[in-house]
Amino acid sequence: MDGEISTDEVASLLNTENPPRIVDIRSPGAFARGHIPGSENVPFGRLPEMVESLADADHIVTVCPHGKASVQAARLITSFEGTNDARVESMAGGLEAWAGPLETDDERATADSSPDSPF
Repeated sequence: MDGEISTDEVASLLNTENPPRIVDIRSPGAFARGHIPGSENVPFGRLPEMVESLADADHIVTVCPHGKASVQAARLITSFEGTNDARVESMAGGLEAWAGPLETDDERATADSSPDSPF
């Protein structure tokens, strides 16, 4: 694990050409109620079986409600051989400290069903 990253740094990185993969480790229900836009839900209990899907990432930021469990998730991701070259950080303070917008699954579904969407 490469340490913790502030919410301000995460917000800034989301607007770059190569944003980090944001891995929200909360339950699917909590994730559906609100998450950082563009983040992916990998519940902590399923992380060991899903960590391989992160192997191609250059930068991974783990997120939880308060910034405690995400530290453990970052350590687990770092221990996976396929993420040896990735920068893996936990978002300090978790979603409780996040001042940016949150997306809900209802908003995502609405955006996905816009007239410009092929599905």
